[in-house]
Amino acid sequence: MSSDERRAGVQNGSPDPSSHATNIYDTEDAGGESFDEEDDDAMDFEPLTDESEDAEFFDPTDEADAEFHDADDGLNGVEISFSMNDGEGDEPDGNQTETGTRTITATAPAPRPLVQVTRSQILRLFGQHGLQDLFRTHQTHASGNPPLDDNEDDDGYMARGTRRRRRGQHHASRYPPIPSEAGKRLMASGTFGESGFYEDKLRKRKDRLARRLIYRELAVNQDTPARANKLISQGLIPSSNADTIIHYNARCYSGQFSDDGNFFFCCGQDFKVRMYDTSNPYKWKYYKTADYPYGQWTITDASLSPDNRFLAYSSIRSVVFLAPTDPTLSADPIALDFGYSGQGGRRRQFTGGYSHFGIWSIRFSGDGREVVAGTSDHSVYVYDIEAKQSILRIPGHSDDVNAVCFGDNTSPHILYSGSDDTLIKVWDRRSMGDSREAGVFMGHTEGLTYVDSKGDGRYVLSNGKDQTMKLWDLRKMMSTEKASNIDANRYTTGFDYRFMPYSEADYEPHPYDCSLVTFRGHRVLKTLIRCHFSPPGSTDSRYVYSGSEDGCIYIYNMDATLAGKIDVSRATHHSRPRDDSSMHPHPYYIRGSRSSEAWKTCVRDASWHPSAPVVAATSWNGWDMQTGTCTTHSWNDDADDDEGEPKMGLRVNQLLEEDASLYDHSQHGGRTSQFRSRLRSQRVQPTGDGDDGADGW
Repeated sequence: MSSDERRAGVQNGSPDPSSHATNIYDTEDAGGESFDEEDDDAMDFEPLTDESEDAEFFDPTDEADAEFHDADDGLNGVEISFSMNDGEGDEPDGNQTETGTRTITATAPAPRPLVQVTRSQILRLFGQHGLQDLFRTHQTHASGNPPLDDNEDDDGYMARGTRRRRRGQHHASRYPPIPSEAGKRLMASGTFGESGFYEDKLRKRKDRLARRLIYRELAVNQDTPARANKLISQGLIPSSNADTIIHYNARCYSGQFSDDGNFFFCCGQDFKVRMYDTSNPYKWKYYKTADYPYGQWTITDASLSPDNRFLAYSSIRSVVFLAPTDPTLSADPIALDFGYSGQGGRRRQFTGGYSHFGIWSIRFSGDGREVVAGTSDHSVYVYDIEAKQSILRIPGHSDDVNAVCFGDNTSPHILYSGSDDTLIKVWDRRSMGDSREAGVFMGHTEGLTYVDSKGDGRYVLSNGKDQTMKLWDLRKMMSTEKASNIDANRYTTGFDYRFMPYSEADYEPHPYDCSLVTFRGHRVLKTLIRCHFSPPGSTDSRYVYSGSEDGCIYIYNMDATLAGKIDVSRATHHSRPRDDSSMHPHPYYIRGSRSSEAWKTCVRDASWHPSAPVVAATSWNGWDMQTGTCTTHSWNDDADDDEGEPKMGLRVNQLLEEDASLYDHSQHGGRTSQFRSRLRSQRVQPTGDGDDGADGW
C-alpha cells in the first residue's frame, strides 16, 4: 500500500478515511468555497492518447509537417521594418542596432515606400496564433533565454504557459509475446487441464456442449471417458448474464467459496461479513453475519478454516477476529492480537484504541492451527490459535505486505509474501536461522496486490500494479544471494494505482524477470484487485482469472490468451435506483464531480465454484461506486434468458430477500410488474420443499 494508507492504518483513534484509499473534498469544510461545475470536470481526467487533438498540447511533429507559406504570398512587394520597443508610439531614432530592429524584405518588381510600424500594430494587424507564437519566440531569444528543445527533459511546459505533451512510443515488443511458448508447454503437459486430440479447425465451429457430448459417445477424439468429461467441464465458462445480483449498501472487498463449495462469505466496508450456504450453488441461503468491532476503513480480508467451522477476518488493525460459522451460535467473535508475542507482560484487551499495525491479508494454514498475515509494518506474522499469540514475525520487506499465502495446502512450512516493494519472497520456516528468505520472485515493476498458490507447492500466481498477472515456478526462483545484489527500487516508478491511469508507454520490462507466463489485458487500478487459479474440480485447473477495474472478470488460458470475459458492469448496469440516503458515507470520487453521477463497476475479487460452472464476483458497484454487489454467473451456453426459476437478473438484498425497491419504477415498470406478479403467485403456491424456507433462492 502507499504511504498514505500506512498512516491510515496505525493512527490512534478514528482514522481519516481519505488518507487510505480516497480523496474526499467537502465543500462545507472549505471555508465557504465551492466547486464550479467546470472546475469539477477537471477531476474527471482520462489517459491521453496519441490521437488527441487537444489544442492545449504542443506536438513538435505537427509544426514540422505544417504547410510552408512564402512571404511573397501575403506581403507581396512590401518592405516592413518595425521596432521591438514596447512603446506603441515610439519612433526609431535613426541609429538602430541589430538587436533593436527586425527587417523583413520581400523582392518586388518596383520599389515601394518604406513603412515602419510597431510590434503592437503588427499583432493587431495579424491577429493569428501562429504569428503571435513567432513573435513570442523571437522575443524569448532576444532576451537571452534559450529555445526549448524537443528532446530536452523539461518540466513539461512551453514558454507561453501551455502544457507540452510528452508522447511516448508504444512498443508492443516490450511485453512478452502472446501466446506464450512456455504457457503452451504447460497446457500440453496435463498439469493445467486437458487438450483434445481432435479439433475442428477447418470449419472453425464453436465447440458447444452438445457437440462434445456427441464426440464422447462416438469416441471421435479417442479419449477415455474420464478425459472426455474433463474436456467437457473445462469448456463450461460462465457467461456475463447474472443469475442473481445481491445488493449491499457498502462496497464489497472480498468474497470466496469454501474449498468444498458449501459456504460463501462476502466482506463489506460496513465492517460486516455475510455468510451464505451454497451447498446448492444455484440456490443460496443466508447463513449469518459477523461484525468487526472498532474496525478501520474496511474489512481487508477473510479466510475460512479448512473445516468451515471458523471464519477469520481482518481490518487495518493488528487484531484479527475469529467467528464461528454455525448460525445457531451467537457468541461474540474472538480477538486474535497479532501484536502480542507472549513478551512484555499481560495481554491487553482490544478496545479499538492504539493499533501496532494494519493487516492487509490473512490465510489459514492447511491444518487450521495457524493464521498467517501480511501487515503494514513490512512484515509477515504467523499466529498460533491454540497458544493465542504470534509465534513468528518476519520483517522481510521494505514496504507493505499486501498478500500472503501458504505454498502447500497440506504443509504450513512454505510461505509466500507479496509486497509493494515489487518482490514475492519465499519463506521456509524449517530453515530460518538467519531470518533470510529461501528465494525471491522478481519481475513485477510495481507493487503486488495479490498472491495465490495452486496448492501443489510449485506454482504461484500474482497480480501487480504494473497491470500484469504473472505465473511463477518455485524451481525457477531467484537465489537469495543473487537477489541481495539487485536494487529492486531501480525498476519501479512508484505508480499510484488509486488515482492515476497507467500508460503502456511507461512500461519497461524487468531485466531480471524470472516468471513463466505474463498475462495482461485487465486493469489493476483503484484497489488491491485479486487473481486466482481456477479450481481443479469444475475446470481441471485450466485457467487463471482476475478481477478488473473496468468491471469485468478476465479468464486466461495458460498461454496468456483470453479464454473468456465476464462483463459484470453490463450485467448490473443501473440495477438499483439512486438513493443517496442508503449509500456509504465515504464516496470514492470527489463529491460534486461528474464521475459521481455515473454508474461504475470495479470487480475486486472473484471466486469459481469448485464443482459447478459458477463464478461469484465481488465488486464495488453502483452510483459513484459507493455501494457493492455480489453477482453469480453460471454457464448457460450464451442464452439471454432461461426457463427456470428464479429468472436471470434477479435482484435481492444482502439477506437474499427479493426487494421491490431495487427496481426503478420509472425505468423498469414492466420488470416491476412481473416481479409483483411473481410474488403474488408465490404466496398461494406451495414451496414443495420445506427445507428451503424464505431465505433460499
